[in-house]
Amino acid sequence: MRLLAFVLLIPAAAQTPAPKPVMRYGVPVKAGPMDTVLLRDYDPESSLAAPITKLPKARVPVIDVHTHTSMNNIKTRADVDAWVRTMDEVGIDVSVVFTGATGAEFDRQADLYLKSHPSRFQVWTSLDTARIEEPGYGDRAAAELERCYRKGARGLGEITDKGWGLDGGPDRHKARGARLHADDPRLDPVWRKCAELKIPVNMHIADHPSCWRPLGPRQERGPDFQAFSLYEKDVPSYEELLGRREKLLARHPGTIFILCHLSNQGNDLAGLSGILDKYPNLYLDFSARDYELGRQPRAAAKFLSRYRNRLLFGTDMGRDAEMYRGWWRLMESDDDYLPGRTGWRLYGLALPVDLLRALYADNARRLLNWTRP
Repeated sequence: MRLLAFVLLIPAAAQTPAPKPVMRYGVPVKAGPMDTVLLRDYDPESSLAAPITKLPKARVPVIDVHTHTSMNNIKTRADVDAWVRTMDEVGIDVSVVFTGATGAEFDRQADLYLKSHPSRFQVWTSLDTARIEEPGYGDRAAAELERCYRKGARGLGEITDKGWGLDGGPDRHKARGARLHADDPRLDPVWRKCAELKIPVNMHIADHPSCWRPLGPRQERGPDFQAFSLYEKDVPSYEELLGRREKLLARHPGTIFILCHLSNQGNDLAGLSGILDKYPNLYLDFSARDYELGRQPRAAAKFLSRYRNRLLFGTDMGRDAEMYRGWWRLMESDDDYLPGRTGWRLYGLALPVDLLRALYADNARRLLNWTRP
């Protein structure tokens, strides 16, 4: 009797092979305790044995062209005195203070700084944005600017438009078509008055481009910066705001504009170079953009050198001594893997002393109005 061999046929679905392990950078990814660590809590201790350069004082005297009364919590003469002591300690010769004020409040702040330490501070006034819909607004704002100039103001700024208008903000703004933007013809008398008085305008147009990107795992800046998000908000695009910047520069070639924070284009130094080449009345401060310079140190050093006569040092980060020293380490040392404020590590630029002199003070001494009140 012949035995028959039977072949057991297994359905194809039951023959699915085991999934391959996920590989990243040649390493198999496995589940573990790190899976529960939140991004906001991730603060790794580096094993890199990199040099740490201590720079208690700037290599040459510095003019800080971007500080604020409000951010520095200055209320009394004792506060001003304490700030000057810190300036002496770290090598700041002069601080330019944005009072954020006009009228009587500007007068009060001008007295606060200039009567106690007239050689250590410049005070700048703000823009009067009252009654912008009424006839003659620009002339009134220009007249207040000139009055503040006579009281000691030597600049106008920081004037900010992140899309809400110079007269608004996220919690208080007009409809899109009614907002006051920097290139609005109503402001022509103000910009002409700045040119007449030979005082510069410090202006903040747009914001870091990541602000227009969705919040989530692909967002470039970490959770600490999510409050700056403009994604799907009722504001113009990043590109539209930069376009308004160009219209302003072309419309008023006789006015000096200092676009702060590398004009919020420090992520694209090639594009920023094109704008600098096109508009000779444009200058930049690089306040609060340590992370843009330090994460691209070779390109940044070349950029700073190429435009050494168009760039100014500023902080916009308070008045703590260690804050200033962090800048000196970034600008002057060749240290690797410096701690950064955004989660990105930075790299020292090791700038030569002649370039430091230009960026730290020489450009400010040439560009700003130093006429005594």
